Amino acid sequence: MRSRSTVLETAVLGLLSSSPLHGYELRKRLSLLLGPFRAFSYGTLYPALRSLQARGLIATTEPAASGATPSLAGRRGRIVYELTADGKEHLQKLLSSSGPAAWEDENFDVRFALFAQTDADTRLRILEGRRSRLTERLEAVRESAAHTRERLDEYTLELQRHGLEQVEREVHWLDALITQERDRVVRDPRTHQKERG
Repeated sequence: MRSRSTVLETAVLGLLSSSPLHGYELRKRLSLLLGPFRAFSYGTLYPALRSLQARGLIATTEPAASGATPSLAGRRGRIVYELTADGKEHLQKLLSSSGPAAWEDENFDVRFALFAQTDADTRLRILEGRRSRLTERLEAVRESAAHTRERLDEYTLELQRHGLEQVEREVHWLDALITQERDRVVRDPRTHQKERG
């Protein structure tokens, strides 16, 4: 459960780094960012927001006091959430990490969605790590398929083939992204240096 809450916190901080948002708008944007199959309920979102606020990473403002525009505040004077200085620093720390957690299934989509805020070296390490992990998975699935083919019915074999094709497609996609990232650094090393410094 901790991994899921970390994913949610990273997504919330990443979204709030662009602009302050009220809970309803934040939930809509989280659904877009995380996809319909990982949508978070208000019962999950608001405890995460309270936790982030208690840790000083986000702050709340009342729309009337903040002078928020009517579209941001809404008709009922919704509470607006915004990133604090500590929240910005914490987000940068999260986005600069590139260890195994960043490329695992649970985290990768959110980290990829926040690549525009991530430096080139970190993006490349995450993509290469994800590719390495999927290549290992691909080999394990192929090996398992070779050993169990005779014992499985046609539907299980079809499901196995489908899983194999999904992983192969993602590996090809990652290969293209890795090449693109490397080319970007070669074309404009100044951008790469600026991101690092």
